[in-house]
Amino acid sequence: MTLPSVLLLLFAVFSSAGGQIMLKHGMKGAAAAAGRDGGSVALRAAGSPWVVLGLLVFAVSALAWMTTLAKVPLSVAYPFNALGYLLIVLAGATVLHERTSLWTWGGSLLVVIGLITVMAGQQSQ
Repeated sequence: MTLPSVLLLLFAVFSSAGGQIMLKHGMKGAAAAAGRDGGSVALRAAGSPWVVLGLLVFAVSALAWMTTLAKVPLSVAYPFNALGYLLIVLAGATVLHERTSLWTWGGSLLVVIGLITVMAGQQSQ
């Protein structure tokens, strides 16, 4: 796998995770506003800058992912999505102040070990 392909793949994963965090933040605010002031959560979300930005970032990540799939075998690219899980757990705990358990961190560590295993197997081929 070439360096530009790896960078594109990492961009797709990081932007996808970033978009998800923005969506979560926006939806949390939309739900709180709807609960406080009434109205539809969907309408509040549609007017939330975080939701709109999250959707845009997620759309960019989808384009990056499609470009990645044109260049990288799916058996290599898809395990990188596991890195997104780790990023989301980290961001959820630090940015969104969500509670995480030792089980969550242990499972995330296993996901990273799996990614390393897949990549090590690709290096030996």
